[in-house]
Amino acid sequence: MTAFAARAASFMPQPATAAPLTGVRLYVAAILIGLGNFLVVLDTTIANVSIPTIAGNLGVSSTQGTWVITSYAVAEAITVPLTGWLAKKFGAQRTFITCYLAFAVISLLCGLSNSLGMLLGARVLLGLFGGPIMPLSQMLLLRIFPKEKATLATVIWAMTTLVGPVAGPILGGMICDNYGWSWIFFIKVPIAAAGGLSLWYLMRGQADPTAKAFIDKVGLILLVIWVGALQIMLDEGRNHDWFNDPHIRTYGIVAALGFVAFLIWELTEKNPIVDLKVFRHRGFVGAATTYSVGFGAFFASIVILPLWLQSNMGYTATWAGYATGIMGILAVLCSPLVGKAVEKFDPRAIVCVGILGLASVMLFRMWAFSTDVTFQQMAWPTLVTGVFMVMFFVPVTGLSMASVDHDEQANAAGISNFMRTLAGAFATSLIQSQWSDATRANTTEIANSMVHGQDVVERLIARGVPTDCARALLGQVIDQQAVMLGTLDSFGVIALCLGISASLIWLVPKPKGPIDTSGAH
Repeated sequence: MTAFAARAASFMPQPATAAPLTGVRLYVAAILIGLGNFLVVLDTTIANVSIPTIAGNLGVSSTQGTWVITSYAVAEAITVPLTGWLAKKFGAQRTFITCYLAFAVISLLCGLSNSLGMLLGARVLLGLFGGPIMPLSQMLLLRIFPKEKATLATVIWAMTTLVGPVAGPILGGMICDNYGWSWIFFIKVPIAAAGGLSLWYLMRGQADPTAKAFIDKVGLILLVIWVGALQIMLDEGRNHDWFNDPHIRTYGIVAALGFVAFLIWELTEKNPIVDLKVFRHRGFVGAATTYSVGFGAFFASIVILPLWLQSNMGYTATWAGYATGIMGILAVLCSPLVGKAVEKFDPRAIVCVGILGLASVMLFRMWAFSTDVTFQQMAWPTLVTGVFMVMFFVPVTGLSMASVDHDEQANAAGISNFMRTLAGAFATSLIQSQWSDATRANTTEIANSMVHGQDVVERLIARGVPTDCARALLGQVIDQQAVMLGTLDSFGVIALCLGISASLIWLVPKPKGPIDTSGAH
């Protein structure tokens, strides 16, 4: 988003009534801005390990519970293209602080929700107000720091962006087990409120340029229609036999027609909400597609892993969070090293190795995991994942920015992040469908292959186990093994997608010089 910051800074200036921030005030403001970014990124994963608990408390299935994840991600993705217009129309500082405070209020509504519908509505609002915070946080950090300290601004932003997703499962698990799922939302209320109000106080009178701004209303409406219809189709399809259900067919048709209409409109509109002309650059197409496919596959893994651990392995939300979030340790430690490596080596090779490393972890899980796997056996490959995650995330957006013209970088950054966020939402739905289908298929296969199943039941009865209990025990064993095999199948699908992503990065031409990694993540 560095280019976005530069573009915004070129808006018609407004006179500042306060001196630029310096000293302690500068660093406190930077921490508060980074905190806002951290809270938004944290929200993408903090609910992952709590889905079974949320679903149980609200009286819905775990499959329906995953809408808590996808609704937030889709709403966030839709508002990312609006960030430039909001900053230009109202000022980046005003927009950021408004979204910051709204995030606190809506988090309160999420925690107070007593039905799935109310929670999903609040999560959509949370995503709509959270979407602009991530790009605006980097823009404001670059604005308040002097040019010679721009690297420090980038480091603050990158660290909050990197730590948020891996801290989410750990915090979510601990809070859910000890205080209840509502507190994963309540805990953010005082933090966001205090952060937003303190930042407003510190930055009063600072320059916040605005200018005349035009919004592509038709493009926005078409975007909401096709993205919303496609997401509903993916979420509901597995519960309604896909296209055998007329409602799912309707959603599919609306999504397809809406997408085609969106493409036509955006290609012919003078001021499109998403300028698709950047796709004429082969490097951008390769980098953005790599980012989307790779992130979608990675995000699917951190959705499916805690669900499996809690539904099949008896883990609490806390320990499922530990098992998922442990990757953050090496991710944080390796970030500076990877940043330096990008300056010396071909960034395409670093991205490729990182993605293939993630794929190798998935293949190892396929080979080594079973219903007897211990936490230690599961933890060390997850720990190693952090290294590969950084190798993938840090250079890939820099590559996409290096592939477009300078005046297109703001738009390219917005599209890249839009694709990435949308890929995470779609991947969540798709991996759930694949997991359910694989589990059902494995259940049937195991049951059909158990020629001595009746003998097992009779032996249990002979030992004094009631008939119904004996049959239930055998069914439980079959279900447990079917879920385990379905999970391993899911890891295989994720590994395949990561392998495809690793090959796509080579569509990007080799950069002529060092790339700017400040827009990473």
